[in-house]
Amino acid sequence: MQPLSLPDVLPADVENALLVGRVWLDGQHPGPVLATVQNGQVIDITEFGPTMADLLERDDLLDVVKRAEGVSLGRLETLLANSQMSPPQAPYLLAPCDVQAVKACGVTFAVSLLERVIEEQAGGDSARAAELRDNLQALIGKDLSKIKPGSEEAMSLKKALQSRGGWSQYMEVGIGPDAEVFTKAQPLSSVGFGTPVGLHPSSKWNNPEPEIVLAVDSRGQVRGATLGNDVNLRDVEGRSALLLGKAKDNNASCSIGPFIRLFDDHFDIDSVRNCQVSLRIEGEDDDFLLQGESDMREISRDPLDLVSQTIGDHHQYPDGFMLFLGTMFSPIQDRDGEGQGFTHHLGDRVTIATPALGALVNSVGRSDQLPPWTYGIRELMRHLARR
Repeated sequence: MQPLSLPDVLPADVENALLVGRVWLDGQHPGPVLATVQNGQVIDITEFGPTMADLLERDDLLDVVKRAEGVSLGRLETLLANSQMSPPQAPYLLAPCDVQAVKACGVTFAVSLLERVIEEQAGGDSARAAELRDNLQALIGKDLSKIKPGSEEAMSLKKALQSRGGWSQYMEVGIGPDAEVFTKAQPLSSVGFGTPVGLHPSSKWNNPEPEIVLAVDSRGQVRGATLGNDVNLRDVEGRSALLLGKAKDNNASCSIGPFIRLFDDHFDIDSVRNCQVSLRIEGEDDDFLLQGESDMREISRDPLDLVSQTIGDHHQYPDGFMLFLGTMFSPIQDRDGEGQGFTHHLGDRVTIATPALGALVNSVGRSDQLPPWTYGIRELMRHLARR
């Protein structure tokens, strides 16, 4: 597998980046602390907020992170190395969010729309994907990215597809007025940089979903962004969209990190809109390599529209939320045989990267064989009380 260096993991303009995250510490009171990165050192900034949700609520967020003078938790290289050990060795990186809700948007890119319809029509059978892909492209065309969801053009296409028997529930959320927004994971269940992600043991057709994730406070303000892997079980969701919970929310099935980059004069929502996100999958047992890049400019719904469809008078998030913006890359390269497409092997290493945010790296395991999720909100409250 390709070795990782520190520049691979950090933003290309790290000297301008305000990064915040969470670190696990051992000692008298084992548990998470808040941290930032300064000159290669990871600095404890827990004095500015007991949780990441609290920190992101601060009106003086940028000022307190810039002037932070906390205790060094070690060099970043050390924490990155510790995070990739099995088991990880403290101090190591956690997912940068904590008590926030973890929400995700589906079918926000034309390629993901096509692949969701294929999953549905294949009924979870990966062997039928290639044939269905050709048929669907002939029916609806290869490029839906220029159609604005909810527009007259989109509604005309809907009517035409309905008349030809080509309409789908995924087409509804792909080009209809309402975005798909679902709960991806429970607060504190996301894993961070280096920690393995998990696949449900029943799944035989699955893939990573590389995404940008917004960090949004309780007022609906986007305070920063990071990277995420919305691990997906294509066969499970393909059997029924009502199995979305089983397809999406399992032990270690959500990865976020390595840090949240805060919005400031150097990085803002326009930076997110212009990101190019890369995906690299390296097989441990078969020397498999898949690489690809996708452009956030191809998203069908603006990131701020997705935020407004998530929070507002209709729904509040008092602890804020993390919002996956949707995948722009569905790997279909054949791996285990012609026409079978892609599915994970245990031990795969997945790297999701973009120059503005760095890289999120995780290996792939089975949800029932990875360490169980035991550190929930009650344990965090006990830790904060002891500290």
